[in-house]
Amino acid sequence: MARIMKITLFIPCFVDSFYPQVGISMVRILERLGHRVEFPEDLTCCGQPGFNSGCWTEARLVAEKVLRRLRDTEVVVIASGSCGAMVKNYYPELFAGTPLEKDARALSARTYEFSQFLVDRLGVTDVGACFNARVTYHDGCHSLREMNIRDAPRRLLAQVKGLELVEMKQVVCCGFGGTFSAKFPMISTAMGEVKCASAAETGADYIVSSDSSCLMHIQGLLDRQGKTMRTIHLAELLARS
Repeated sequence: MARIMKITLFIPCFVDSFYPQVGISMVRILERLGHRVEFPEDLTCCGQPGFNSGCWTEARLVAEKVLRRLRDTEVVVIASGSCGAMVKNYYPELFAGTPLEKDARALSARTYEFSQFLVDRLGVTDVGACFNARVTYHDGCHSLREMNIRDAPRRLLAQVKGLELVEMKQVVCCGFGGTFSAKFPMISTAMGEVKCASAAETGADYIVSSDSSCLMHIQGLLDRQGKTMRTIHLAELLARS
């Protein structure tokens, strides 16, 4: 029998504000697997917007609150490859040479993106999900390129009853990129349209991803194009049973 763990969820601010069902789905799945879950409501932003904008001093002030709040956790699971990469890959860099460098490296070692945690840490691929639809998977850039996560979400989808996974021909950025979409909206939109076209070629009913930020951008473009294809976070899909 697998050891019961106390799992601390770090819910990104945009998920908390716009897609709370993603966090709720994560809790349902993890509790279904027999683990204890906590969600510290005083956690807010990971500091990534400031970090990506070159404002490291300001980002450090935000990230320091996260470090101190998560200091005594057993394991931290994040509903986003984007914020996951920030905590796991860039906190050690952000706090290098400071008194909090040791804490940053320790937190990095026990932080996981959701699909990565299920497959690589828990060894779970079948969570008892059922989803009767044809889907295609969008790899968020941070998940794929920064955290090297590709197989974990696909192994989970492969065990979902009634689901057919059809891969896109191209693995490309959706164009969101956080502050990138605000600074370069025309480029962001053009990249998103390429992604939507690639997804449409699969004939899928849904675009699945581990990043709600990407899905928000993609769904907005699909709606403007009058497309019937929908987006859904991996955790929401896996919570269907």
